[in-house]
Amino acid sequence: MDRWFWVAVRQVWPGWKASLLVVKPETVVEWHRRAFRRYWRLKSKAKQIGRTPISKELQQLIFQMASENPTWGAPRIHGELKMLGFDVAERTISRWMQRQPRNTDPAQRWLSFLRNHREAIVAMDFFTMPTVTFHLLYCSFIIAHDRRRVLHLNVTDHPTSTWITQQIRETFPDEAGARYLILDHDGKYGFEVPAAIRAMGIVPLHTALRSPWQNGVAERWIGSCRRELLDHVIPVSERHLRRLVSDCVDYYHDDRTHLGLDKQTPNGRTRSGSDGMVISFPRIGGLHHRYERAA
Repeated sequence: MDRWFWVAVRQVWPGWKASLLVVKPETVVEWHRRAFRRYWRLKSKAKQIGRTPISKELQQLIFQMASENPTWGAPRIHGELKMLGFDVAERTISRWMQRQPRNTDPAQRWLSFLRNHREAIVAMDFFTMPTVTFHLLYCSFIIAHDRRRVLHLNVTDHPTSTWITQQIRETFPDEAGARYLILDHDGKYGFEVPAAIRAMGIVPLHTALRSPWQNGVAERWIGSCRRELLDHVIPVSERHLRRLVSDCVDYYHDDRTHLGLDKQTPNGRTRSGSDGMVISFPRIGGLHHRYERAA
């Protein structure tokens, strides 16, 4: 039969040899395997096996809830999804939570921790400033963590533990407005300052040696005060420096916007209207300005 087939092919198609392709046996086997995989892929798509897969939107929502709420389990997320109108099994949520990408950055958890405790935390520190006669002055301040407000500020040329204790008492005259006070290991504190802090019902927290970043809010305010005021003036006396720094604190509280406060001021600045001419008001002797719209 094969001879009769080739005789018939030569009679009907004389130029059949021109269409021949020379291939290796491995190539033919690879073609067959590809066709086999394609065949079963199409056959598997013909009918669905198992449960209906959840949508991409629901997957991302499960990941978001699990990431933003680390203490939530599948039952809690399942309840939230039911309130949103999603019809999904709790077991499905549990399986998708196991596929959640791991967040190796603990910044978000630390940020939540600090936001929950910042109302009870204040910090204190010192910075120095030479006068025109090269006399060194010490500026002491206490700053709150919640709104970055400077609660107390004073200047002296000879800081002692008794003087520092008096500044803390003036900051909290009646009752302690904070639970923790962060300070470094400065020798000026001695034993009297931590004892006085504990007597007021405040827990003193000492930073590690040579670790200024552990008192970041206070160090950041010192940097802002130096860049915006002290790098541009030379104080004449203790009284002069106290007046300059007090003006800087007023500008810091009422006029200067802060990135950590969502571009607001510590005392809460009211936004101007959308109409009217813009007017500038000098602050700190003209080093900075505040802008408002005229009525």
